[in-house]
Amino acid sequence: MAAPKAEEISHPPMEQLQGLEYCIDSNPSWGEAIALGFQHYILALGTAVMIPTFLVPLMGGSDNDKVRVVQTLLFAGGINTLLQTLFGTRLPTVIGGSWAFMVPIISIIHDPSLQRIQDPHERFLSTMRAIQGALIVASSVQIILGFSQLWAICSRFFSPLGMVPVISLVGFGLVDRGFPVVGRCVEIGIPMFTLFIVFSQYLKHFQLREVPVLERFALLITVTVIWAYAHLLTASGAYKHHPQLTQINCRTDKANLISSAPWIKIPYPLQWGAPTFDAGHAFGMMSAVLVSLIESTGAYKAASRLASATPPPAHVLSRGIGWQGIGILLDGLFGTSTGSTVSVENIGLLGSTRVGSRRVVQISAGFMIFFSILGKFGALFASIPFTIFAALYCILFALVGAVGLSFLQFTNMNSMRNIFIVGVSFYLGLSIPEYFREYTTHAFRGPAHTKAGWFNDLLNTVFSSPPTVALIISVFLDNTLEYKDSAKDRGMPWWAKFRTFKDDSRNEEFYTLPFNLNRFFPPS
Repeated sequence: MAAPKAEEISHPPMEQLQGLEYCIDSNPSWGEAIALGFQHYILALGTAVMIPTFLVPLMGGSDNDKVRVVQTLLFAGGINTLLQTLFGTRLPTVIGGSWAFMVPIISIIHDPSLQRIQDPHERFLSTMRAIQGALIVASSVQIILGFSQLWAICSRFFSPLGMVPVISLVGFGLVDRGFPVVGRCVEIGIPMFTLFIVFSQYLKHFQLREVPVLERFALLITVTVIWAYAHLLTASGAYKHHPQLTQINCRTDKANLISSAPWIKIPYPLQWGAPTFDAGHAFGMMSAVLVSLIESTGAYKAASRLASATPPPAHVLSRGIGWQGIGILLDGLFGTSTGSTVSVENIGLLGSTRVGSRRVVQISAGFMIFFSILGKFGALFASIPFTIFAALYCILFALVGAVGLSFLQFTNMNSMRNIFIVGVSFYLGLSIPEYFREYTTHAFRGPAHTKAGWFNDLLNTVFSSPPTVALIISVFLDNTLEYKDSAKDRGMPWWAKFRTFKDDSRNEEFYTLPFNLNRFFPPS
């Protein structure tokens, strides 16, 4: 038997991901695009509801306050998504609320000056204004780093090897939001998880009018089926005598969103009153803005691959970070209770549907704005149990993590140097944040506990983020460990041509600003 040829046992590196039906600048039919956009909107609801559900009661807010915050978060997310897809990186990325801001926000909530307020609603308003002030000031970090092109300069130290752990841990680092939440209501979570895999993978070749409906609309179909099943369980009294936590995660009527939501309400800037400013709060919030910047950098690179685009050039990446800073400024002005970042689950959905179209994501932004104004209708969709979203996260976060691993094809993984860097960055990127999380769970405070609250927030926020820890370790090792003689092993020859706008003709196709704005803002 003849020995196999080299091309039969290996696969050549591919700059653009193959097998996608629609890339960044190709579009499905309008009907299909609207349905896909609605699918992205449904997925974005998970984080948009979870964050206010967690924060608003801690702030002293009522169900009415929670509904208004959910509406505001969706409204600002829709605006930020349009800004990012039109003027930022122009990648098909949904911008939504971020969990990275939890440490400084909880520090603000527990500020003694706010805790002394006896009236719960007054305490909620005062806390919201303090969070707004901190977000407005902290947004300057991304605005300055982005629009000054400083982040583009920093990105010169990134290589495919150094970015693999960062991009991968943008997805894999969110393990606590996957199966641990599914486990709170397995009778809903496991069927959702199983059905989504069956429809999107095993039955993906089923077509209706030449459209693979089960693959492309697996999320809409499975959410509808399992949501109806969950409502049937709720109506039949299956959870009547279960613990409160089980009821919150399983029942469809525990969110109290529909009854509390107004029919029509347009969120507007400073709706909670004038923001208040405190230096300690602002410095603490800046750490979260920095973490959001790093996580978004990895997310943008994952999105570019799943949209079958080239990696964003340095100035495009920096431009996107600048507009993301504008988005956080809008979050502070509107009062969303948290800052914003790229929605990782929606990036995973690009891969699941194999549709990386920018237009689809812009349509989803329209749905976010529309349903945030029509409160009752938006609240209906927002009453989907969290367990359903967690089952989806198990698959979509994993897809994003695997996209990060795909960048290893441009590196030499027969090099012990590269194996060491990737292994150490991955392990510590998971292990250090896990230590910070476990410590916080048991001690009700982070490991950093000095008299300077802002310094505590800085350390506890940075080291609780897997992508941030991975970036610190991988980029440091990659640029200090035998870096002069290992450019090819690191993947730099392939990476270099995507650093500037004019080095690859495809960059103009993917990243040129609309309305001929490149005349006024030429690529640097």
